Amino acid sequence: MSNERYDYVIVGGGSAGCTLATRLSEDRAARVLLLEAGPRDTNPFIHMPVGFSKMTEGPLTWGYSTQAARHCNNRVLVYPQGKVLGGGSSINALVFTRGCLQDYDGWVEKDGCVGWSGDEVLPYFRKSEGNIRLGGPYHGTEGPLKVSDNGHISPLTSAFVRAAQEAGLPFNTDFNGASQAGCGYYQTTSFDGKRCSAAVGYLRPAMSRPNLKLVTGCQVLRILFSGARATGVEYAVGGSVKKATAATEVVLTAGAIGSPKILMLSGIGPADHLRALGIPVVLDNPAIGGNLHDHLDLDIVAELKGPFSYDKYKKPHWKLWAGMEYFMFGRGPVSSNIAEGGAFWWGDKDQATPDLQFHFLPGAGVEKGIGEVPGGNGCTLNSYHLRPRSRGRVSLSSSDPAAAPLIDLNCFADPYDMDCSIEGVRKSLEILQQPAMAPFLRRIHTPGEIPRSHEEFVTFVRSHARTAYHPVGTCRMGGDEASVLDPQMRLRGIEGLRVCDSSAMPRIVSSNTNAPTIMMAEKAADMILGKPALAISDRAEGPQTKEPAHASL
Repeated sequence: MSNERYDYVIVGGGSAGCTLATRLSEDRAARVLLLEAGPRDTNPFIHMPVGFSKMTEGPLTWGYSTQAARHCNNRVLVYPQGKVLGGGSSINALVFTRGCLQDYDGWVEKDGCVGWSGDEVLPYFRKSEGNIRLGGPYHGTEGPLKVSDNGHISPLTSAFVRAAQEAGLPFNTDFNGASQAGCGYYQTTSFDGKRCSAAVGYLRPAMSRPNLKLVTGCQVLRILFSGARATGVEYAVGGSVKKATAATEVVLTAGAIGSPKILMLSGIGPADHLRALGIPVVLDNPAIGGNLHDHLDLDIVAELKGPFSYDKYKKPHWKLWAGMEYFMFGRGPVSSNIAEGGAFWWGDKDQATPDLQFHFLPGAGVEKGIGEVPGGNGCTLNSYHLRPRSRGRVSLSSSDPAAAPLIDLNCFADPYDMDCSIEGVRKSLEILQQPAMAPFLRRIHTPGEIPRSHEEFVTFVRSHARTAYHPVGTCRMGGDEASVLDPQMRLRGIEGLRVCDSSAMPRIVSSNTNAPTIMMAEKAADMILGKPALAISDRAEGPQTKEPAHASL
């Protein structure tokens, strides 16, 4: 077995891994190895914003499914996770949101994650961000992650934004500013009509460095130890098994499903579970794999009166026209991420910040599991509860590294999550029935018969909830000894090993999770390199408006 020597071995080439590999290799004396299970990001659909609709299944995902969801009629949910360089940032819907800064204050106040308050993470958000339009205290303009306004906006999306205002939501020009509340248009991780993944924005410019090596198409088998210190990893690639030693640290960035799986395969996790599978126990930690939670989408799909949505581009002649416009001029529907508009609002009025998020898509059947409509012309408005209380677990199904893990979301185990999700469905239906949508909508297709009673809403939620692709928490960091990681993202009980991805979140943020994951990796890089934290930002507190606002329509 060959043995390669590095200073840092990074396991997982997704959003966090690409960010860390770039930052750690800035020290030209440091030898950095980045391992990714999937292929390079050469598929052309990755780089077209509209291509995300083709990415929720297929060879660029792990093909995971959940265990039967007890509180969702025992349905097995499709669970897409990226298996390609760039990870989720190469296959997601490009929506750029980062949650309320109060979310991160909660990490400190409730979880003991010293150093992770809103004021302390904002400089790292700004460091990562290269916003084309916005600047000031909340935005960076020079960062590797390019952020811009959508390349194309459907008139149907503008009708949704007007309808949301008619339903009482104020217009918001910046969901990542002083206040998250309201409706508007999402910015996207794109530039000049093309996706800007972490692989494109961070890793690609760094690949010419002689001290950075990337290996794709490899399966990490286990972490190697010398006593209570991680010394490297063993991985399979091209039919052979190799060993890579890490003189300084092993860093897991395989995501909320992959990172706990690798830890458990290596003998770190719940001891009884590991022994039952014949895995020698290196460290008994029952918390590893626990605390799994995610946003659960509820989709309202409407049938349209005519070809007002992107569904018309499924027809060959329209598809050809859109393709020509994009390849000749870099614009048009192909430059749209489809999830062009959205909103943040309240299901629980006692919450300090919005606890519902909405995405409007001028199309139907865009993602796997969401059907098309009669006539073929539709639109979709989805909602999800931002701060779920239910918790699940990731476990091993086998000691075989190639076997898929067991994913038990345990969604809606806490009745509070059901109540908040129902409020999201109610608000979605209210928005779609506003006058601004009337010229376009023929009828509500899903759920068909509009629920009236609480029991009917519960039935709809249990029958239709699906993942929003935002799993977090399975290697949570915290100030308590029961947490998997300390606030420096170091694994408790093992030296030379950190977990620096969304699995480290103690609780999910109130938004999509890609930008927060990149922020965490930026901050982790400074921790690993022993650099002082970036200076605390001064943020202006904006009002979180709960009363209907009389915004201009």
